Amino acid sequence: MSRKLLLLALALGACSKGPEADLQYIGDARSLAAEWAQVNEQAAQGKLTPAYVASMHQWIRQQIQTDLSAMTQPAAPYAGKIKALLEQPDDAPAASLRSRSDQLKQIEDSLESA
Repeated sequence: MSRKLLLLALALGACSKGPEADLQYIGDARSLAAEWAQVNEQAAQGKLTPAYVASMHQWIRQQIQTDLSAMTQPAAPYAGKIKALLEQPDDAPAASLRSRSDQLKQIEDSLESA
């Protein structure tokens, strides 16, 4: 019985489309952009090894790409902002990455209050 309820809940969750369904991916991309900014800032200060920085850049990009691929609204403006984030060079200025994170935070907040 509980297995049937779980399957029903999963099916209903999969049916929910729209920006609200993408909220988790927007939030994750925002967090990853902020983490990317922190990595670049610390790398510029010489606090991180090049190998660590390269592996973090690769991991962050993979996570952002995974979030983007999972979105139910890939043509939405917020998806475009996430795509633009992926177009940034690995060594993008921390301030630029934080600005992109802030933009995603505004989108996330507006969707949460809707």
